[in-house]
Amino acid sequence: MADMSPIKTPMPSQEPHIRNKNFDEVALGYTYDMAVSEAKRCLNCKNKPCVSQCPVAVNIPAFIERVANEDMEGAYQILNQSTSLPAVCGRVCPQENQCEGKCIRAIKGESVGIGRLERFVADWHREHATEKPSKPASNGHKVAVIGAGPSGLTCAGDLAKLGYEVTVFEALHVAGGVLSYGIPEFRLPKAIVNHEIEGLKDLGVDIQCNTVIGKTLTVDELFDMGYEAMFIGSGAGLPRFMGIPGESLKGVYSANEYLTRINLMKAYQEGSSTPILRAKRVAVVGGGNVAMDAARCAKRMGAEEVYIVYRRGMQELPARREEVEHAIEEGIIFKTLCNPIEVLGDENGFVSGLKCVEMELGEPDESGRRRPVVKQGSEFILDAEVMIMSIGTSPNPLIRSTTPGLEANRHGCLVVRDESGLTSRDNVYAGGDAVTGAATVILAMGAGKKAAAAIHEQLSK
Repeated sequence: MADMSPIKTPMPSQEPHIRNKNFDEVALGYTYDMAVSEAKRCLNCKNKPCVSQCPVAVNIPAFIERVANEDMEGAYQILNQSTSLPAVCGRVCPQENQCEGKCIRAIKGESVGIGRLERFVADWHREHATEKPSKPASNGHKVAVIGAGPSGLTCAGDLAKLGYEVTVFEALHVAGGVLSYGIPEFRLPKAIVNHEIEGLKDLGVDIQCNTVIGKTLTVDELFDMGYEAMFIGSGAGLPRFMGIPGESLKGVYSANEYLTRINLMKAYQEGSSTPILRAKRVAVVGGGNVAMDAARCAKRMGAEEVYIVYRRGMQELPARREEVEHAIEEGIIFKTLCNPIEVLGDENGFVSGLKCVEMELGEPDESGRRRPVVKQGSEFILDAEVMIMSIGTSPNPLIRSTTPGLEANRHGCLVVRDESGLTSRDNVYAGGDAVTGAATVILAMGAGKKAAAAIHEQLSK
């Protein structure tokens, strides 16, 4: 019989005044007993509404039932049927808007902690498994994957399980994409990412780093090398700026650059040779998850005051509720209904502050959200020595500009014909941020999974 407690088992975590000074993981994870207790809150619904909202269609009730019965390896094997990155998903998926958002238990209380249980099972397997996954027999087909981020790794993993010879081409010197360069260590330890990637290599996935498709090799050259199909999961790493005066001053970063210096180049480590400007006051412009990551990193890098500058209100913040709550707990200051109009500089060309205006919400725009408008006569100066722009990204144009017949929309995102991810080029599929623009890890994984299924259907005819 299910445990009818209306409250999910709390997640142990570091205290805010301690964690905002280190890069260790904030959430400490369930103990064995906590996981079993939480799993027993699941009603094992016949209709499985949670599964309908999972982009990779994990059989959620089945894996949770195994946890409740203390069959952790069985739970992991169920997860492994649907996702190649369970330890990642359990940490960074916006479960509250997906599987947990549809949980029946949430009607009269809190949902089952699906993400927390997925994390526990993946971590348990990593710590207790004694055998590596074996490479399936080859089916004789070769597929190329461009980009070793969430969508590319998912596509590669699913195809490798079906016997395809898969090569992943990655522009950076390490695999992982946004999992490695974008999401901070305190949310997603890189050891976790590396372990998941090693599991894919055990399946036979070949990852070639330092290979920039569009320069080192082109899409057409890959076809000439014998690859029969291709998946483009190159992400959206081109940062956007506001176009206001002063954006070229020293101390203005894109969130991508700032987080890459910290996460991938280890600027947070003692003795790191990676240059990064440390400041007492930092302003982060934007309200999404990336903005929260940048602000929380700045705090850990020694800033005394870190501001989130966002032109709408707290209720309109697009970041996950959990990330906003963690940021508030860690001392991040939210300057909402506020927008910068100029970056001010000192005589040496460094940022000295932001000229901002107060905003108020007017009529809804095309997205349905109330449009922010300037409150007249509301200019003020916000003191800051570093400004981090986190207002979105778009795909790098390199691949589409070097691939004849590959169509993109006005935002630079690749155009696909249907949910399979097939582009305007035959046997070239795409998914993740390269198609949607910046979105979530799990949506990118879902796109990679659908493309893998479509590629298999095409090549196995």
